[in-house]
Amino acid sequence: MFLESDDIGGLGDRYRTQLINSLSGFKSANLIGTCDELKNTNLAIFTSVFHLGSHPPLLGMIVRPHSVARHTLENILLTGHYTINHVSESFYKQAHQTSARYDEEISEFQATGLTPWWHHDFPAPFVEESPVQLGMSLREHQRLAINDTVMIVGEVTMINIKDNIVRNDGYVDIQQANIVTASSLDTYHRTQMLAKLSYAKPDRKLQELTDRDEDK
Repeated sequence: MFLESDDIGGLGDRYRTQLINSLSGFKSANLIGTCDELKNTNLAIFTSVFHLGSHPPLLGMIVRPHSVARHTLENILLTGHYTINHVSESFYKQAHQTSARYDEEISEFQATGLTPWWHHDFPAPFVEESPVQLGMSLREHQRLAINDTVMIVGEVTMINIKDNIVRNDGYVDIQQANIVTASSLDTYHRTQMLAKLSYAKPDRKLQELTDRDEDK
């Protein structure tokens, strides 16, 4: 297949959407937990979360244009808080179901059978079933003029991870937690680690690191 701009623009809507959404490759699958000022909960799957920096710990996320009701975005802007919960193999179908357009008064937690978990100091719900749970505080949001999407920038202010998946050097072994990855809009994958490599330097040969190397 070889396509130029005119060819891409001439594709059917559904075909073009699937094609373009596949081009970026494998993406993280995360459930975003929010609530309104009355603690009415909302849950939605996102595949647009990305790393922005470690000091301070920042993650970005892209939200579709706010031309229709976007309950997740509206709750984040209202409360200034949300949670990011990694999707594991045990509940990826329930996670995908949160993409259905439920009415505002219906909680996706209840609709999909997932469990909201509240930490007493944090104002947004976590997904109890998730092995990696992040509490986020809104730091910035911007509307991108090119397509009216909204970029959310949040700071990680709370981390709740199962102890057995955090290695001695701080690496979170998401594969051991059976975290899934996504491609396009509706496809989910298991992962398989190839290797963990040493820090790249121009005068040093790459090495595959072992658990023993991490203890040093």
